Amino acid sequence: MLNKVYQLVRPRQFEVVFKDITLDDSHIVVHPTYLSICNADQRYYQGLRAESVLKKKLPMALIHEAIGRVIYDPTGAYKVGDLVVMIPNTPVEHDDIIAENYLRSSKFRASGFDGFMQEYVSMAPDRLLPLPQDINPTVAAFTEIVSVSYHAISRFKRFSHERRDVIGVWGDGNLGYITSLLLKHAMPESKIYLFGVNEYKMHDFSFVDGTYLVSDIPEDMHLDHAFECVGGGASAKAINQIIDYINPEGTISILGVSEDLAPINTRMVLEKGLRIFGSSRSGREDFAGLIDLYRQCPDVVNHLEKIVGAQVNVRHVTDMTEAFEMDIHKIMGKTIMIWDN
Repeated sequence: MLNKVYQLVRPRQFEVVFKDITLDDSHIVVHPTYLSICNADQRYYQGLRAESVLKKKLPMALIHEAIGRVIYDPTGAYKVGDLVVMIPNTPVEHDDIIAENYLRSSKFRASGFDGFMQEYVSMAPDRLLPLPQDINPTVAAFTEIVSVSYHAISRFKRFSHERRDVIGVWGDGNLGYITSLLLKHAMPESKIYLFGVNEYKMHDFSFVDGTYLVSDIPEDMHLDHAFECVGGGASAKAINQIIDYINPEGTISILGVSEDLAPINTRMVLEKGLRIFGSSRSGREDFAGLIDLYRQCPDVVNHLEKIVGAQVNVRHVTDMTEAFEMDIHKIMGKTIMIWDN
């Protein structure tokens, strides 16, 4: 079966290549329908990764946040036309201690091998999960990034002490919005405070208990725990600000991705006895738990609709380029490509 794969061959340049998909008895073929652009995709598209990384990874199809319709299933797990979310993490081994998304042997789509910018994708059955057929597809498209926050919160519950009266979230972008929302649902009795730099963005965080500009935090602010969702060059400042305001023996969850090393105030980490842990990507278990949450709490999906940004119908390479260029200049929200073929 001949397949069109839309690969980034160099920064800001996509090309179509044709690859063969072998139809066998153990893989399901999915046609991607809604694809969400992530900051990681943009780092490749704009050439913001190190030159050595770009040489190693390109050409490569981008996108690891996507849903699609089943077009072929020899296993009988799905019917043709079923709506599914595609899990980008692809483990090749099992470990009783290390989760699939942290195994160094695992592969991840759009980071080392082709992502979902393809006409068809051949997937192992355990890399797919059914979605509610009536779910808003533009929200479902970015289920992967929501699952990352879900994963981090699940780990936070394991790592942190039980005094969770006040939890702070640093970052007023998409990741901060998603993490704050899931925290409020996971811990409704806790006060969730959002700390950001854009007051107009923070108006959308209607579900939190308070919002603060990082330049105007009350001196008497005290947090039991905190999540860093800033990333980039500002991550060090955010982490150090958290260290200043967090109570002794608190837990700091780091989610923001930075290309540079982030110096932090280790003296106060030691004096306060803080726990700092990082979370990256997610696994099947996180996707499954999140989809259950979608079904049980439709208001979560309703809130996530607020961060759906531009929606671009995609038929040709030029449309894809337009979507990525539009995404660069967005103020807030997720850019969704709608596969129109």
